[in-house]
Amino acid sequence: MLTFLAAASVEAAHVTAGESGAAALAQRFGIEGKYVLMQFVSFAILAFVLYKFAIKPTLATMDERNAKIDAGLKNAEATAAQLAQAQVTAAAQLKEAQAAAGKIIEEARKTAKELSDRESAAATERANALIVKAQQAIELERKKTLGEARAEIARLVVTTTERVLAKKLTDSDRAGYNESAARELTNV
Repeated sequence: MLTFLAAASVEAAHVTAGESGAAALAQRFGIEGKYVLMQFVSFAILAFVLYKFAIKPTLATMDERNAKIDAGLKNAEATAAQLAQAQVTAAAQLKEAQAAAGKIIEEARKTAKELSDRESAAATERANALIVKAQQAIELERKKTLGEARAEIARLVVTTTERVLAKKLTDSDRAGYNESAARELTNV
């Protein structure tokens, strides 16, 4: 190929020396103006058709895709902002819920303490009532036992007196001895 270029340059040098430069060169290579013009028109038509039906739709599609990408990025930023806001809101709601739960627990503790105190007071009251009833029952039983003991002692005093005196006592004597024995027992 190098030899071809060298030969072409030697011939071009001969042609330029002998003939006018551009016209001789155009004739030597077979370049004609009408063909060059037709080639230029064909290229312009091809460029117009390619621009209209290939490049322009491709550019429109690329612009559309870029617009979608931009919209998607803006949407992603808005979604990220909404997510951050939702997280802040959730944290605030969680804090409020914890505070409410603390209040509920504190109220439950107070209620349980009050209930415990009330039940303790009621149990103490019931125990005191049982003690009072038991004391009353004991007192009644003591009085009953004392009454029975007095009657028995009076009967024994009368029986002993009858034996000591060796005589039968009348009902009026017996009543008198019983009363005097009861008075002395009451003083004891």
